[in-house]
Amino acid sequence: MERCVGAVSRGIRGPIIREGDDIVQIVVDSVLKASKEHGIEFNDRDVVAVTESVVARAQGNYASTEDIAKDIKAKIPSGEFGVIFPILSRNRFAICLRGMAKAAKKITIMLSYPSDEVGNHLIDIDKMDEAGVNPYTDVLSEAKWRELFGYEKHRFTGVDYIAYYKGLVEEEGAECQVIFANDCRKILDYTKNVITCDIHTRARSKRLLKAAGAEIVLGMDDILTASVDGSGYNEKYGLLGTNKATENTVKLFPRDCQPVVDAIAEKLFKATGKHVEAMVYGDGAFKDPVGKIWELADPVVSPAYTKGLNGQPNELKLKYLADNDYANLSGEELKKAISGAIKEKDANLVGNMASEGTTPRQLTDLLGSLCDLTSGSGDKGTPIIWIQGYFDNFTN
Repeated sequence: MERCVGAVSRGIRGPIIREGDDIVQIVVDSVLKASKEHGIEFNDRDVVAVTESVVARAQGNYASTEDIAKDIKAKIPSGEFGVIFPILSRNRFAICLRGMAKAAKKITIMLSYPSDEVGNHLIDIDKMDEAGVNPYTDVLSEAKWRELFGYEKHRFTGVDYIAYYKGLVEEEGAECQVIFANDCRKILDYTKNVITCDIHTRARSKRLLKAAGAEIVLGMDDILTASVDGSGYNEKYGLLGTNKATENTVKLFPRDCQPVVDAIAEKLFKATGKHVEAMVYGDGAFKDPVGKIWELADPVVSPAYTKGLNGQPNELKLKYLADNDYANLSGEELKKAISGAIKEKDANLVGNMASEGTTPRQLTDLLGSLCDLTSGSGDKGTPIIWIQGYFDNFTN
């Protein structure tokens, strides 16, 4: 019988994960249970993924605002510094800022505009144009910003992030001013010590700041790269990828994830006899056309994955073949011709017009985005994702 279903992504329910839990065994047991209860058979090249959040929870990879402050005090002892390009997020950044404020006497926050790096808008871009503001050159004070744009709240969260962030700093007893600019070097007119909080452009910001005469330059990936008094840490990403745990603690991005995915794949092979790929995933990489938010607030979509998930898709565009190479065919004849083209395709289709329009992205970014959309970020209770048929094509 011809198979009529292609790729399928399933959210797998698991227990509430606590520090010290065996995350590998929990993932394996949860997927095996789902297989048994719902009659789903494993196949080679199935993908089992687990969200970074529960991996970090099992690791106990947490830190307090006091831990953040102690690390920053050791690196910026003057207590006066700029905090530039933070994303607008109560979950992702606010608690990190509280930790920074505990280490500070004075902070100058520099916000990018009209939006942050991941698309959260301070103002509508049309209002910026109407005000005659040039985002490439203009530096605005808080007073000038309020004069031009008033007190706008984020359309989804209802938060005025300017007042919110400034208030967080002042609550910790530090002086705070807020400015608005898109050139990282503008902060040097206010302070020579900088924590640049951008995620995907951080290397460029650090380079430009150092070349322009900054004295101390840190990224969020330079804070909590080692444990402070027994705290959690991430040697590669530091504070990048953190999430709020409580008002005074954050959960960091998980570390040492490669042994986790390798062990999941090994245990599933022993249990099923199938070569299953495994990965840890965080935020997906996609943009919301309404809210204009680009989802990826983590430093990477997937911090670890088994070797079978390396690379990019190598696919032919079926509609291109149907409209061009085989435009004179139809029905079973067309199906056979396209199936033949797929079976005989080159191992590398880069530059081939028949692959035009296929997505030139890493497999882990595509799969991680699918996982993130499947699991959601709320109360679904499915931190484990089981994907089948993703590597199939029209001939399977």
